Amino acid sequence: MTGLVVRDVHRTDKSIVDELGSLGVATIHEAQGRTGLMAARLRPIYPGAHVGGTAITVSVPPGDNWMLHVAVEQCQEGDILVVSPTSPSDAGYFGELLASAVQVRGVRGLVIDAGCRDVAELSRMGFPVWSRAVCATGTVKETLGDVNLPLVCAGQLVRPGDVVVADDDGVVVVPQRAAETVLTASKAREEKEAASRARYLAGELSLDVSDMRGRLAAKGLTYVDGEPDA
Repeated sequence: MTGLVVRDVHRTDKSIVDELGSLGVATIHEAQGRTGLMAARLRPIYPGAHVGGTAITVSVPPGDNWMLHVAVEQCQEGDILVVSPTSPSDAGYFGELLASAVQVRGVRGLVIDAGCRDVAELSRMGFPVWSRAVCATGTVKETLGDVNLPLVCAGQLVRPGDVVVADDDGVVVVPQRAAETVLTASKAREEKEAASRARYLAGELSLDVSDMRGRLAAKGLTYVDGEPDA
């Protein structure tokens, strides 16, 4: 069934979302068991963007952005639009006008497994987008899709209200039900990395900081002085 809009979305608690949003994508991905990372084809349209928010999901037909206009009404402060076409499309679904419409409602960014356009204007506005392509090709408004149903975007299942964090390293999804646990694990990983960083800056080797020597020896790593015998 298409043409369905779910309005009563239960979102992850904002304090958890904001704390996860302050952490890096790589840290969160590792902390939740190396899961949730969207495909590397999604890239930010400008460097340095880093956002976290709650997912508003939009399933769109190829080359048709009608449902993005429908989705604007469902957006709230702190949301991130997550858009996936029902079949591959690089068309420019999203640009300056739609960004203006959602930014005023507090939307923090867009993740789209398709194309966007008006990149210079979006960059000037400070509206971050992670997209599959940058493409000037326009779209039509003819066919229905869905808003706020679970969908797969760039290889990851996203449910409305899940946490989405994006930065220069990519985009990661944290399921709403696991968000608090993942936050705790991510903060612990951050603390561990900070301690390791301090030891590296003090001149210690990663071989010793991470206690690798015993494992390397067990794998058969051997050191020799000078050139080995032929």
